[in-house]
Amino acid sequence: MSGTVLEADTGRATIAGGRLYIGGEWRDSSSGERSDVIDPATGRKIAESAVATVADVDAAVAAAKASFDSGVWSDLSGRERARVLIRVAALIRERSEELAQAESSDVGKPIVFARVIDVATAAETFEYYAALAQTQQGALRDTTLAAFQYTTREPIGVVGALTPFNFPIILTASKLAPALAMGNSVVHKPAEDTPLSAAILAQILEDAGVPRGVYNLVTGVGPALGERIVEHPDVNMIAFTGSTAVGSKVAAKCGELFKPVMTELGGNGANIVFADADLDTAVAAAINAFVFNSGQFCMAGVRLLVQRELHDPLMAVLAQAVPGVPIGRTDEPGTVIGPLVSQRHLDRVSGFVERAKAAGGTVVVGGERMELDGGFYYRPTIITGLANDAEAVQEEVFGPVLTVQVFDTEEEAIALANSTRYGLAMGIQTSDIVKAMRVARRLEAGIIWVNGWGQLDPTLTFGGVKNSGYGRENGPEALMHYTRSKSVVIAAPDPFAVGR
Repeated sequence: MSGTVLEADTGRATIAGGRLYIGGEWRDSSSGERSDVIDPATGRKIAESAVATVADVDAAVAAAKASFDSGVWSDLSGRERARVLIRVAALIRERSEELAQAESSDVGKPIVFARVIDVATAAETFEYYAALAQTQQGALRDTTLAAFQYTTREPIGVVGALTPFNFPIILTASKLAPALAMGNSVVHKPAEDTPLSAAILAQILEDAGVPRGVYNLVTGVGPALGERIVEHPDVNMIAFTGSTAVGSKVAAKCGELFKPVMTELGGNGANIVFADADLDTAVAAAINAFVFNSGQFCMAGVRLLVQRELHDPLMAVLAQAVPGVPIGRTDEPGTVIGPLVSQRHLDRVSGFVERAKAAGGTVVVGGERMELDGGFYYRPTIITGLANDAEAVQEEVFGPVLTVQVFDTEEEAIALANSTRYGLAMGIQTSDIVKAMRVARRLEAGIIWVNGWGQLDPTLTFGGVKNSGYGRENGPEALMHYTRSKSVVIAAPDPFAVGR
């Protein structure tokens, strides 16, 4: 498959990108327009990407619908589809270094994390849903009717998958794997800043035996493409991960069209540290919760709530430890914090911090950009002294910025944790497991971590409440979004009609 897409040399590896994949064919945008793909670690161009038009989206949807209607994929048994998805996982592992380099260069992700987290998780996700594809069954229903009744779950049709910039291959896999496992066809639009791993994955799907038209890739700049995918009458369901602002528009349009939608949106996670927590464990969890992926993590723990008795010792350790977390070049194995994804996003994060200082916040560490190779780096930042209604406390910064608040009682901690419009992830640090379970029941979030942060697995379901969206990714629960139920009632024959 080499040569089907534009190849660009990042200085570390040859990666793929640049063309659309529609109906099993690689093609240029119908307009011929292209955009630059920038390495956030250097600010330099590493590749080009085709800028699709609405006409290209229509062609991709038509290809997806034709493949679905033909039954070339949707009519296969779960076991037959599973064989292909297992090959997809195997090819991801074979091309793991290429994928890791693409993800690192495209997102600004430290190469070690790209290898051991992002690419590995994508392979595991396809393996997991390959297994579930073979176990999906309908059900017989006991009824008082003089009839035989059963229910089935069928593929929903054409899925529009819209994925963000922060975890491109993971969040692509978390949509494609369950959608394909259940027999759907897909039109996928990745974030405009990070299209590279999607192009490699398209190659992998083709090589693994996914039929033409079942997966279609459109890349481009601006909201027009996403809007067309959402509004297209032949797209049967939308799977969206992104900001709450955009997600609310997607959900509103889908509601207007009576179209099913799964939205995984913004977060502003509270990490509650009780006085009985182990200090070392709490510090490690607090740092990991806000610096992982340079804070570009919707499930980040960016609001640290500390019980008064432990506040001073915890802050003393954090103030020393955070500046020592390695920030730097993404190709160095010791790097933990890489750059932000773009200059635009760097300016956004910096603006949040400047406004927090103007609102009376005290920057304990960080609070400034870091100059390195022309990249978009921002030092991990801790801010104290903000009121609970401050912007940096209430809104999603989406960068390595941690706000700290003090509480006295369990009730106060719960109230603070639940006081924002988001509800995606939260954490509890305590040595009292009964307390952890009691508090977890009252926290308004889709996933709660106790004495840690960020543990995820394809089997572990996650999703939001409140303005963090609705629907669930991962685990068997995700399959409900990509199928619809159907009941069949077969009338029993009249036994007295025999011989009449």
